[in-house]
Amino acid sequence: MNYLLRRLLATLPVMAVVAVVVFLLIHLSPGDPAALIAGDLATTEDIEKLRAALGLDQPLWRQFALWLARVLSGDLGISIFTQVPVTKLLAQRLEPTLSIAVLTMALTVCVAVPLGTLAAHRAGSWTDRLVMLFAVLAFSVPVFLIGYLLIYTFTIRIPLFPVQGYVHLSEGVGAWLNSLALPCINLALVYIALITRMTRATVMEVLQEDYIRTARAKGLGVFAVLGHALRNAAIPIATTVGVGIALLIGGVVVTETVFAIPGIGRLVIDSVQHHDYPVIQSVLLLSAGVYVLINLLIDLSYRLFDPRIQY
Repeated sequence: MNYLLRRLLATLPVMAVVAVVVFLLIHLSPGDPAALIAGDLATTEDIEKLRAALGLDQPLWRQFALWLARVLSGDLGISIFTQVPVTKLLAQRLEPTLSIAVLTMALTVCVAVPLGTLAAHRAGSWTDRLVMLFAVLAFSVPVFLIGYLLIYTFTIRIPLFPVQGYVHLSEGVGAWLNSLALPCINLALVYIALITRMTRATVMEVLQEDYIRTARAKGLGVFAVLGHALRNAAIPIATTVGVGIALLIGGVVVTETVFAIPGIGRLVIDSVQHHDYPVIQSVLLLSAGVYVLINLLIDLSYRLFDPRIQY
């Protein structure tokens, strides 16, 4: 409990720095923020009214204090472009993004960990070379290019999945999974490559340990030995999975754009195009919070894999 409290307190300076950077985003961007938001046809009077409405005519420290007070109270502001509360916009877009993230990581772990373990077990063989070739190719090809290739192959040439769009879970699990199949495969390939390589490296290292040789000498089967090795290699793999979850924040933006999924990634793209600073600031702040939370959960999970770890 003391460790958890210390870690939570340690996140406060991090989030404070993130809050300052996110707040200054509107002031660090080139040009007058009020003029950019108002558009090319706005008059000087319109720009001044907008600047006053946004509070940009007040001292910088006061703007930050008011903004931080609203954020801490749960008020993320109003979207300048749609005039809808940012919290409502995020709630509307959360399900598609969360669905992609959960299914992508589930697919990644289910494929990458066995694949990396197999490559470590058959190190130096053709199986190992093929797995590593796949990992290198999947990690090297851009996500958007893979997405377009998947669309061409599995929606145009072989019409198995829809081209674009998202079906809500409430409309049926089958239709929901069908709409997410290609986006999740597209996004998962990169993370499968990353975690496969990490799993192979860590399991190979563990397979050289004395206790593994002892287990083999006692006559344990291949699966028992590999399972024992995988448990001892779990901490670096869990760390890589945590990093992969955090990196999903950036990958989802590209994937949702390619497959026209109305998630938070698309919301960010639309907000950048319309200079909708309240939405951009809110998404960046929440993304940083999710990143910090995931790192904390990964650290806390280490004891599940190795009971000898003491916090």
